[in-house]
Amino acid sequence: MGRRNYLIEGLSGTGKTTVAEELERRGHHVVHGDRVLAYRGDPATGEPTEADGHENHLWDVVTVRALVADHNHDATFFCGGSRNYPTFIDLFDRVFVLEVDLDTLHRRLDARPDEEWGGGVPTERERIVHWHQTKTDVPTDGIAIDSTAPVERVVDEILRHCHAAP
Repeated sequence: MGRRNYLIEGLSGTGKTTVAEELERRGHHVVHGDRVLAYRGDPATGEPTEADGHENHLWDVVTVRALVADHNHDATFFCGGSRNYPTFIDLFDRVFVLEVDLDTLHRRLDARPDEEWGGGVPTERERIVHWHQTKTDVPTDGIAIDSTAPVERVVDEILRHCHAAP
């Protein structure tokens, strides 16, 4: 939806939604990927499925491509996590990966409402910690952004990189 399109990715608890809301507050065009693009799908085929694992959290690639092709905005920020990002990552002018230290990650996950974790401790916690330690499950060639800072500073840093984009 923008002449320039940016992807903001990261593991659960790194602040993607908070960053999206701050970008919107500042008047930027934002697509909340986890709200408007996400569906449960087979990671190999993209076909919809009833499976509810983390690996089944996909974005609709056709819709991502259509939104990127619409140039009604100077810039659009796509915020959220998708396990099929390799199928569309090349569409973005820049990719940002939000990162936090392990203690911050645990605090943020602990603060999540119970309903967000199915009524208790997240069954995915061990996997998220593993991905945090190995930096897998997120783009490896994105610009790392320390999202332990206040959200205003995190967004300032992202916007600095956007203004420096060719």
